[in-house]
Amino acid sequence: MPRPLQLTVAALLLLVPAGRTRAAEPVEFARDVVPALTKLGCNGGACHGAFPGRGGFALSLFGFDPAADYDTIAKAARGRRVDPAAPAHSLLLMKATGAVPHGGGKRLDPDSPAYRLLHGYIAAGAPAPVKDAPALVALEVVPRELVFRPGESAALRVTARWAYGSTRDVTAWALFDAHDPQACDVSPAGVVTARRPGRSAVAVRYAGKVASVAVATPFGPPAAPPGFASANFIDEIVLAEWTKLGVTPAAPATDAEFLRRASLDIVGTLPTPDEVGAFLANPDPKKREKLIDRLLERPEYVDYWALRWGDLLRVHRRYVGDKGLGSYAGWVRRCVRENVPLDRMARELLTAQGNLFSGGPVGFYFVDQKPEDLAETTAQVFLGVRLQCARCHHHPFEAWGRDDYFGLAAFFTRLEVRENGDKGRFGGLQALRAVPQETRKLEFPAVPRVLGGPPAAASADPRVALAAWVTAKENPYFARNFANRIWAHLNGRGLVEPVDDLRATNPATYPALLDALARELADHGFDAKHLIRVICTSRVYQLAAEVAPTRDRDASLLTHRRPRRLPAEVLLDAVNHAAGHAEDFAGTPPGTRAIALPDPTIPSPFLTIFGRPLRNNPCECARESGPDLLQALHLINSDSLQAKLTAPTGLVAKLLDRELADADAVEELYLATLSRRPTAAELRTARELLAESPSRKEGLEDLLWALLNAPEFSFNH
Repeated sequence: MPRPLQLTVAALLLLVPAGRTRAAEPVEFARDVVPALTKLGCNGGACHGAFPGRGGFALSLFGFDPAADYDTIAKAARGRRVDPAAPAHSLLLMKATGAVPHGGGKRLDPDSPAYRLLHGYIAAGAPAPVKDAPALVALEVVPRELVFRPGESAALRVTARWAYGSTRDVTAWALFDAHDPQACDVSPAGVVTARRPGRSAVAVRYAGKVASVAVATPFGPPAAPPGFASANFIDEIVLAEWTKLGVTPAAPATDAEFLRRASLDIVGTLPTPDEVGAFLANPDPKKREKLIDRLLERPEYVDYWALRWGDLLRVHRRYVGDKGLGSYAGWVRRCVRENVPLDRMARELLTAQGNLFSGGPVGFYFVDQKPEDLAETTAQVFLGVRLQCARCHHHPFEAWGRDDYFGLAAFFTRLEVRENGDKGRFGGLQALRAVPQETRKLEFPAVPRVLGGPPAAASADPRVALAAWVTAKENPYFARNFANRIWAHLNGRGLVEPVDDLRATNPATYPALLDALARELADHGFDAKHLIRVICTSRVYQLAAEVAPTRDRDASLLTHRRPRRLPAEVLLDAVNHAAGHAEDFAGTPPGTRAIALPDPTIPSPFLTIFGRPLRNNPCECARESGPDLLQALHLINSDSLQAKLTAPTGLVAKLLDRELADADAVEELYLATLSRRPTAAELRTARELLAESPSRKEGLEDLLWALLNAPEFSFNH
């Protein structure tokens, strides 16, 4: 029987997108057929790419296993899905064209390029995937950035690059997704259309590779904002973008606004009335920079940033017990207090072993113990990479596959937990150590390898190599991850959102700024305090807040401060600070503040209502920040708040003892709550309230209650 002729690209010019000029080469299953099926949606999660498939026909999700897909299409079901002798009668084509009933409906027309490609491939004998074919190494998209007005359109061109330098225009087979469809949309052919002013992005995917295109739509003619003076590189980068987009930033924050903002962001604590008065009266032009330096050295800085690290590392007695909690939480506090570089913290955590009671970072391995869970946590916490999807299939929006997932998990298969040999003297807790052989088997055979890298060299403890790669200065993820996290904490949102989802298809709103912040962090020894100082001294950080902006509504362009609700612990401390009340937390020394609590097991209805995280996963989303009715009712009508307002040792009682004039008493309450003096209208209204109250005590209590319920109090702005 004569061998079927190999269908070539040269012989099927009608199948080739316009612009492709290549030497003749066979149509190949993995390179040509799979992308066509992906473009048609056949192997998507809602169709045959679902885990069980559809209608007895299962493909790998987005075609990430071409060999298995070939067997399913060409060999399974007795080969009835393809018919080289009569290609048009192949079930693969008849289902897709609607010639026979198809649950997915009609997917292509007989005169379409995809149909001709599949028809020609089947007619050529449906050859198997080429073994050892050159790997696809990169996806290049031009232009990389689009700047155009609403209603204007531009076409993208996508080029795939294989090993050994081979390239091809794959625009017709690439998938396009608009990051913000309200800002811009993109057609299946890659034509982008601007919809409204602002910044967005278009994600491009092809055969497991991803890229993105930045889309900028100016609000007006390019123009530099008047009167904005840059303080550092942050301002210079952002100013260039404002100029390109034709937007004007808000005015600078007042001294009172800046004092409150910086205090809450850096130490999670409201300034006292005396601190507010002194700062407002200080004529020193450098007082803001000096304030930042003082805040970074305060003990509350340790409390607050240890709380944030505790959330991220899930410091909780459910995992490590009461004694282990002291060791694990104590190590975190020591690192913050001594300003241990972030890369050193990561190395100590990733390579920890020994007894938890004598080595705090060992607690990291008692939170997650399965290699797969440790791989996911390591990627998310230290790299900002969400790797969970790759456990079952190739990540649909990233370059990571199951080999990457289990290669990372393989670094943790040599960990052994044994009795620590203390004969129960320290509670009999088990100790962790690395051993030469694997003690934990993976469901997918793998050797240790870093993401996107070769297998790691053999060693007694492969985690050492992993820690070295994670914290390397040239690692594209580590510095960007923590730069983005610190930026998000200080500004209310990350340059990449969500903050722990750094991927090519989720680009930063200001890519150049994120790169610059990452370099600054790495070049200064991963010093977190240094980066906090740089961000807080920028003019961008010091812009005023806008509650109802007409442009840049989500503050993604950084033209204004975006008000955000105080974290639960900070808000509770602020209420106690304003009311002059010290909270009593069970099992803690008197005077312990909410931001200093070691874990969430210490009861507090207030903290529960206002979204204290349970520390059961490493995602930033674990902390609830949205308002709800129960929160409002608690501030309006809770017995605990009433008791704080009327306490005989509280702020109102002290004001009455001092026998202050009404104006002075009102000012004290405003300074204690909103960190500013009242306006003339506010002072007039407050004095009227005091005059109408049954007693001066009740009037001051009512005023304090009203201030605690004001959005200005419960939001950082």
